[in-house]
Parts: sequence; structure tokens; C-alpha cells
Amino acid sequence: MNHGAQKHLHPYHKPLPAQFQTTEQGRTDAEQYYKTESAMSPSKLAITDVLPLHNSTVKIPRLGFGIYQSPTTVCMQSCLTALKASYRHIDSAQIYRNESEMGEATRQSGIPRKEVFLTTKIMTVGGSPEATYKKCLDSVKKIDGEDGYVDLFLIHSPSGGASAVKEMWQALEKLEEEGRAKSIGTSNFGVGHIEEMKPWARVWPPQVNQIELHPWNQQRTIVDYCNKHNIVIEAYSPLVRNLKAHNQTLLEMSKRHGKTTGQVLIRYSLQKGWVPLPKSDTPSRIESNADVFGFELSEDDMETLNALDQGAKGAIVQAVKN
Repeated sequence: MNHGAQKHLHPYHKPLPAQFQTTEQGRTDAEQYYKTESAMSPSKLAITDVLPLHNSTVKIPRLGFGIYQSPTTVCMQSCLTALKASYRHIDSAQIYRNESEMGEATRQSGIPRKEVFLTTKIMTVGGSPEATYKKCLDSVKKIDGEDGYVDLFLIHSPSGGASAVKEMWQALEKLEEEGRAKSIGTSNFGVGHIEEMKPWARVWPPQVNQIELHPWNQQRTIVDYCNKHNIVIEAYSPLVRNLKAHNQTLLEMSKRHGKTTGQVLIRYSLQKGWVPLPKSDTPSRIESNADVFGFELSEDDMETLNALDQGAKGAIVQAVKN
């Protein structure tokens, strides 16, 4: 794969609405990348929508289902509930200890494997390049069997340092080359972390960067950078773990639209151009969180939510270091 930036990160807004605008540079970059004949308005977003990943034929569903801290005793049923509710994208990780349950739920659902987008992540190296590769391959086998694949494999965090990042990324590049990972990316990476990979990475830039995103932590520097380099942005903790459910601004907006606060937050994330990963083990909430395509937040709504940004102080997990 070459290192050149590609056009059309997520082609569904034309022209770029005000809610996408952050810095002047980000707006200029985004306008260039989002120009396309197939663009659609926010009101036309659908649960079946996908985004193309750069330098790839892979397309990632716009809405994902997160299974962080979903116990193995309930995870499989939660995944089945999500798949029944039309989610086609599930996000796990080695440290979640529920990769097998995600894979088994996919098989039990009866939905063809190629129609479900499965993600996992590696947090730490295995002790040697070979052991790190085997650690990744073991995840693939847990999820999709001896000859299976995952749709997206991420480095969970850059916290292990530059040498660990290089070892993990080269293991993922090998999986990608072998077809065992259809796409590869990063999580919790700031601008500097991604730039440090450029001199030695075969696959650069990462196809995805998954970071904490919601109105109180909008991470505009890394978001603008990802938009400029055609990196799809996944938003974890888009519901702020329900910590803002009683926020007056959010309550008033949800009442006005006749939606839950969670639905407003997920819709916000979608209209920002991100791929939200709402998490729940409550069946009714799993279903409700997918019911976000029958209404639209206005530009005023988006600006109101944008104004809630607290920078890094608004993070409940972590803001990236740029």
C-alpha cells in the first residue's frame, strides 16, 4: 500500500455542513475529501450505510456495537440481540476476554460471515515478533476459526512505547498481507504516534483510529488530522457511559426530538462523520441505540452540542496525546 492520501474518506455530506467544521484547516481539508457525486444528506443516513477504508476494498458499517466489559455470560446474547436489531459491526479486544463469544454469536445468528464486520485489538506485545504475531493470529482463530479472518485489527494503545507499537504493527501488517485481517488500524493514537510510524510502516496511514469522542471531548486536533489523512474515525464511549444523562442541554434536546439522550448522542456522532460504538447489555437499550436513523439534528443542535466541548478535561477514559 502506498503512503499517499486518498480521496473520499466518508462521502455522505455535500456540501460540508457547519457541524463538521472545527478549525479552519480542518474545514478546508474536509471539504476536499468529502466531495463526491454519491454524497447524501444527514437525513438520508441509514443503518445499512458503510464507509470505504482507504487503499482497500473494505467498507466499514457506520454504526458499531461495543462489547467492552460485557461479561462472557451475557456477551453472546447481547451480540445476538444487536445482530437481530440490524447492527452489522461488533467491536471486541483481547483484554475484553470476549472475542470467542463475539465470533460464536456471529455464527449462531445465521447471518453470512461476510455481512458482519468484526473488530479486535492487541494491547501488548508477546515477547518477540513471532510471539506477537501468534498472539494476533490466536485472536483471529478464536473469533472466526482456524482459517478465518477479522475485518479490522487495531493496536489498542500506544502506551507500550515506540518499539512495542512497531512490533505490533508489523504483526498486523503480516496478518493483513495474509488476508487474516482485512484492514488494520490504531486506537488512542495521537498525531505524533501516527507520524512516528510513517518512516517504517508498509501500511500507512492506519485505516482507522478509534478514540474517545462525544460532545464533552471532541479531540479536534486528532480528528482534523485523521480527516486530512483519510483515516476513518471510530468513536468509543459515545454515550459518555450515561454520565451526562441528566445534562440539561441534552435533556432539552432529547425531549424536543422525542428521543432518548443516548439516541441524540449517537446521532450526533454519526452526523460528525464518526463511527460510533455504543455499548449496552440491556436488550431494550441495544435496540434503542440502533434506532437513530429516523430523525436529524439541525445545525443549531449540532452547534449547541459542539459548544459543550471541554477538551481533554471532558474525557472519561482518555484524550490522546498529540
